[in-house]
Amino acid sequence: MKFIYSKWTDESLTDEQRLDKLFSLFSYILLQTNGDVNEALDWLSQLDEQYGFFDESLSLSEFIDKLKEKGLIDDTDGMFTLSPKGEMRVRQDSFKEIFGNLKKSAEGFHESPLSGKGIERNNTTKKYQFGDQPQNIDTTQTLSNVFKREGIENFNLNEDDIEIYDTELQTSVATVLLVDISHSMILYGEDRITPAKQVALALSELILSKYRKDSLNIVLFGDEAREVSVSELPFVSVGPYHTNTKAGLELARHILSRKKNANKQIFMITDGKPSAIYEPGSNSRRIYKNSWGLDPKIINKTLDEAIACRRDKIRITTFMIAQDPYLVRFIEDFTKANQGKAYYSSLNDLGEQVFVDYLRNKNRFED
Repeated sequence: MKFIYSKWTDESLTDEQRLDKLFSLFSYILLQTNGDVNEALDWLSQLDEQYGFFDESLSLSEFIDKLKEKGLIDDTDGMFTLSPKGEMRVRQDSFKEIFGNLKKSAEGFHESPLSGKGIERNNTTKKYQFGDQPQNIDTTQTLSNVFKREGIENFNLNEDDIEIYDTELQTSVATVLLVDISHSMILYGEDRITPAKQVALALSELILSKYRKDSLNIVLFGDEAREVSVSELPFVSVGPYHTNTKAGLELARHILSRKKNANKQIFMITDGKPSAIYEPGSNSRRIYKNSWGLDPKIINKTLDEAIACRRDKIRITTFMIAQDPYLVRFIEDFTKANQGKAYYSSLNDLGEQVFVDYLRNKNRFED
């Protein structure tokens, strides 16, 4: 995701719209500063000097007061921190940025094409059948059917008059999002971790707001793998790590083994080939590392984990944000081993590709 800065103009914006735009910009900067509010405000001040975000109608100090007034940041003796409400705002802004840019062909949600006795109404109706839920009766259409048949003077309801709102069978999906936090995610001056975090936050917001029966767990992997909560995502940073893809997959598989959802999947965002594994049989979990080429010892163990996921009926979709030959070669073998999917993605369309695949997978799981 990229923001292109230009000279600020508020001619076409109301005060509330302008403030909302500034809140969204501040959310994006927070992702780049790993949730450090004070650093983000410094960045905003520097951007203001160049692009003129603030003026006599709204100064930077007044904007900070608005952040506090809205409960987005907490103030402790002049040191600002992101509040739980602020974390939610960052998540919502990430969702709007990604979901709002989806192509029309990819719009819509992931209900099954099969109608049935689910709990989600749609806008179509059907004739009543024994076993349909009474609370789904379309009263207006039912009465209209009676009046058309009998006239308004004679009310005589027949079973054939009753119209029922159709419902959608909805799948239940457990997803683990694997995010690479190895050093290459900020190497060569390209920020790859911010778009990855934005995708994770947006996907979290989608599930929390629309698909409450689905679950999403987030796992970071570098030298080691660890699970983080949604509230921790803005504060995630890249470290001087290698890429222990096997450890990330193994933790994701263990998380999914505890889920009762009928369908399970892993989305993996990475920019590098596997370059580390735990030493076999090591009680201290020593790490074996090799950054040069495709180390057979590391690659084979990682492919073993891809096969283990396949046996557990866990589909892996890999989103690659780099295309060096070593990575491409590994991903081809990895995808074949899991019978999953892989996408080569630019940073600009990473979010769209993840969302489109998530929304489509619900239908695919029903097939």
